[in-house]
Amino acid sequence: MSISDYFLKQDEQRRSLMHAMHELIIKNDPTVTAAIGSMMGKEMIIYNDRGAFKYALAAVKDYMSLHLMPIYVDSKLRIRYMELLPGARFQKGCINFKDETAMPLQIVANLISDCSKIDMVAIREDYLKNKKKK
Repeated sequence: MSISDYFLKQDEQRRSLMHAMHELIIKNDPTVTAAIGSMMGKEMIIYNDRGAFKYALAAVKDYMSLHLMPIYVDSKLRIRYMELLPGARFQKGCINFKDETAMPLQIVANLISDCSKIDMVAIREDYLKNKKKK
């Protein structure tokens, strides 16, 4: 399935918001490439940086989710955006939301821009290198 096909499966409100968020992710983090994939048993748009997972955008039953590895590894970043997005529901590495009022696009653009500065590949390599030393 293509990303366009994924959007076409959504109702109009979700389609518009998810497409706008997809464009913001691509624009604000040029290191990622997008493709449809499966994660946690659900089909979603997965954004990888040099083959490593960084983000995902999903539509589930009654909400949408933006998965962000950078907020999983950087609690200060997660806390900052929890304050800026009080209408969204945060988990360790994802944000659940129902509509644009919970996820204003300008704040999403800033969030992705901040996340783009976090090199998940380097973090993983450091982790594996330190794990081998133990």
